[in-house]
Amino acid sequence: MPSTRPRWGLEVLVVLALSLGQSAVYSVLSLTEKLTRPEPLNQQTTSMNTSAVPDRPWLDLAYQLANNVFLAVPVALALYLLWARPGRWGWSGMGLDRRHPLRDALVGLGLAAGIGIPGLGFYLLARELGVNTTVAPANLTAAWWTVPVLVLAAFANGLLEEVVVVGYLFGRLREKGWSWVAVLLTSALVRGSYHLYQGFGGFAGNVLMGLVLGLVFLRWRRVWPLVVAHTLLDVAAFVGYTLVAPHVDWL
Repeated sequence: MPSTRPRWGLEVLVVLALSLGQSAVYSVLSLTEKLTRPEPLNQQTTSMNTSAVPDRPWLDLAYQLANNVFLAVPVALALYLLWARPGRWGWSGMGLDRRHPLRDALVGLGLAAGIGIPGLGFYLLARELGVNTTVAPANLTAAWWTVPVLVLAAFANGLLEEVVVVGYLFGRLREKGWSWVAVLLTSALVRGSYHLYQGFGGFAGNVLMGLVLGLVFLRWRRVWPLVVAHTLLDVAAFVGYTLVAPHVDWL
């Protein structure tokens, strides 16, 4: 008689294959391509948030909006699966609700400051040591919608990563009987793996970030502070780069 026990492992693999796991595979391929070039990593540039059709801003806006909307699809899938097959860990298990908006915002702000400032120093050090590329986080054509789209991209990425790689993954791996230590390490390593396209510094920095955010999640069991922190970090990177990079030579 077939087992009626939910196949959490297969479900997790499918969710990751459709989202951040797929990104991890392409990141490994991207890093491999960079490592096989004649120039060292720190003399290469990794461009993010690039224009699809820079000569037609209205169409470029449509591309950017479509990209960000589709980032929400894996989030919707993960939330649906948690609702349809909740086990002992549903939406309430990740704290994706409106019970503590002020605390969530303040914790997220503190996390962003605590991670972002040393994170910038870590990136510059990794690049200086030759283990990371130069990351250009925002490369959209200047238009009235550039900054709003970058903010939207920051939120979309924050929501995707924190819901899937923390809220969803923590719950499902615990359902499989994994220890909290194993879950925390796995989540952090997955986070680091899909940032390998930046270089080894991007991998290490995001593993550390994953450990910090994972510990915060274990403390409060709320994913919203992580989404807030991630969004603020990306807004600072995307919008800050757009405003500051033309005037400095060290970014």
